[in-house]
Amino acid sequence: MAAPLSSSSMVRRVTSPCIGICTMDRESGFCLGCKRTIAEIGRWAMLDDPERQAILDQLPGRKL
Repeated sequence: MAAPLSSSSMVRRVTSPCIGICTMDRESGFCLGCKRTIAEIGRWAMLDDPERQAILDQLPGRKL
């Protein structure tokens, strides 16, 4: 029987929406490439999958 995965060994499945166009829009505060805020980009690596998915779910409604 395989040992259960600990939270520290779990693989993240929600990947970054970054497309390599890393320029912040001054008016909206969103990245022109991925539409995340600088705070969201900065903490992305520390977020768990539900938190990442919550951000991704907001992106289609964000206007530049």
